[in-house]
Amino acid sequence: MENPYRWIWQYARRSRWQIWLASGLIILNAVSVVVVPLIGGLLVDQVITQRHLERLVPLLVTMVGVTLLRTIMRYGYIMLWERVGQNALFDLRHDLFAKLQSLDYPFFTRVTNGDLMARLTGDTDAIRHFLCWVTYNTAECLLWFLTAIVVMARISWPLTVALVLVTPLIGWLTTRMSREAHQVFFNIRQSFARLNAMVEENISGNRVVRAFARESYEIHKFQQYNQDYRDQNMASAAVSRRYLPALDFLAACLAVIVLLFGSWLVIQRQMTLGDLVAFNGFLWLLNQPMRMSGWLINDIQRFSAATIKIKSLLEAQPTLTPAQSQSAPAIQGAVRFEHVDFAFPDAPAVPVLMDIDFAVQPGQTVGILGETGSGKTTLMNLIARFYDPTRGRVLVDGRDVRHWSEAALRNQITIVTQDLFLFSDSINDNINYGNPVATPAFIRRMATVADAHDFITALADGYDTVVGERGVGLSGGQKQRISLTRALVKNPRILILDDTTSALDMETEATIQRRLQAVTRHKTVFIIASRIASLRQADQILVLRHGRIVARGTHEQLIAQNGYYAETYRRQLGALTTTKGGRAHDHAEHG
Repeated sequence: MENPYRWIWQYARRSRWQIWLASGLIILNAVSVVVVPLIGGLLVDQVITQRHLERLVPLLVTMVGVTLLRTIMRYGYIMLWERVGQNALFDLRHDLFAKLQSLDYPFFTRVTNGDLMARLTGDTDAIRHFLCWVTYNTAECLLWFLTAIVVMARISWPLTVALVLVTPLIGWLTTRMSREAHQVFFNIRQSFARLNAMVEENISGNRVVRAFARESYEIHKFQQYNQDYRDQNMASAAVSRRYLPALDFLAACLAVIVLLFGSWLVIQRQMTLGDLVAFNGFLWLLNQPMRMSGWLINDIQRFSAATIKIKSLLEAQPTLTPAQSQSAPAIQGAVRFEHVDFAFPDAPAVPVLMDIDFAVQPGQTVGILGETGSGKTTLMNLIARFYDPTRGRVLVDGRDVRHWSEAALRNQITIVTQDLFLFSDSINDNINYGNPVATPAFIRRMATVADAHDFITALADGYDTVVGERGVGLSGGQKQRISLTRALVKNPRILILDDTTSALDMETEATIQRRLQAVTRHKTVFIIASRIASLRQADQILVLRHGRIVARGTHEQLIAQNGYYAETYRRQLGALTTTKGGRAHDHAEHG
């Protein structure tokens, strides 16, 4: 695995001058830190012991001035490191989001939204914390420790040696702590991702939870994920519990060594009382790094675990091979499937489509009918190249879709999916999402075609009404009509309607179908529907069963074949007759 410090440098290096300036201030701060303890020793030896009172004020002024200067320098490099961290985080988040936009359908079927959100929030914050806090604290501790060793050795090398003898044990403890903490913090990141995914799913499906009165079940499920996250954090606390008290104890032992051995050296006249005071003043320069080492190790391991998750996302590659040609000729709308087979990448042994072979001319309308799970939606996804066939070819205007630029292809194809999605934005911005330059008049005309204009204008803010997340607050039929309007406003050459009117009553659906015929006369249209009434005007109708085309033709031809299509038509016609009869009976009863 690539070194995480070398990897993060690619994001920090654009702030090189801040890093160099901050590093210079840290070094100056570490050098100036020796002044105050040395002045303390001079106050004892020269002012108190030797009674040179005239030196008191200059020494105190120097002490205050150096302390003030150190404070200013420390503030400066803390702010510089914060800027380095925020700049790096800005670029990192940009790369992560850009990567998400480049990945294709199979990736999002493998990775949950909650896991992705955990990487974009918790993991990136761990990296920011490393750059903004851990870096300068680690540098401070190292410089303070080295400076203290050098200056203290100049004052009394025997006492310094006595203190240094403790450091190998501290080094051994911190190494063991680092080794144990690495896996623990990786487990914490994994557990947090699972918890985040569960909460995100629960919030998205809160209506379903309430509709089935499963609040208690969801609370219990959350408790399990929450307990696991707690256990992982307690495992981290257990590592700290094993090592941090020992590190604190060893740090405290330094003061005992200084007092006992240092006092003996003063008595033996091998050092002055002022030297002992100065030496004791430097003791915190050893104590602080030792006490901080455990916390810094934890934060470094948290950073290391976060980089593994972040890098795995940045290194993810789309499964679709990008087209060599990035040219974008205008699509005429001819579509050809040549003996296409398809199976999902995560289940290659389970065929979804088998030997699909048909051709569509520009401007034709194709209806697709089939049982649930027969592969209708997957068939349409192959046209827009959300997946590649496992065998055969899909051609648009005689050209394999694998040779089209994905952006050029999808800019001229629009799919209105079963999974309706509206952004938390105004209705107008949702509608012109695929065509930002669409005029208000064109938007309103397409909304009229989709039978959406009247209900939109009836809202308090009309087209400026802000819809909730995923269109919360709108009915299923309203969301379908807005989604259809969005597709029409994009003005694509190939329009794919996947059960677009399933939530509408038959009268509204028939009205929309009539209006669609007028505005899609020169477009290639695919209509997936469960109601035959939506398909009967199509130029050709494909009947899918178990991933195969079992029948094809016009409405009249398929009725004459007396197969699955005719059986479905009679069943739907019978249900419609019964419904009408029931309504007539109800009206008569109430009349």
